[in-house]
Amino acid sequence: QVQLVESGGGLVQAGGSLRLSCAASGRTFSDYFMGWFRQAPGKEREFVAAIRRSSSSTYYADSVKGRFTVSRDNAKNTVYLQMDSLKPEDTAVYYCAARYGSLTSGYTVPGRYNYWGQGTQVTVSS
Repeated sequence: QVQLVESGGGLVQAGGSLRLSCAASGRTFSDYFMGWFRQAPGKEREFVAAIRRSSSSTYYADSVKGRFTVSRDNAKNTVYLQMDSLKPEDTAVYYCAARYGSLTSGYTVPGRYNYWGQGTQVTVSS
């Protein structure tokens, strides 16, 4: 089992930046495929970004491609989401998620992940 704790959320103006962190504990972090999701009020949880265990590949939703960057530091048991050029429509609770092993497909589906953090609020004002 792995525990995930997100941090770094907050209030920012449109065009600004935030860096989210997700610290993992409990098992070998490098064994886990990691994803970021978000959920706005009244909407379903949606995929944002994901990264393979060795950082060899990253994946992004079209809505954030070119603005967000996912990375991980396996030595620090942490995955990051750098968010630049933020827009009001990026406002949501952001969650990190972990899946033991690899994901070659279906990484956009919340049900494919085994563990979730509690979420961190990101609010972008216009």
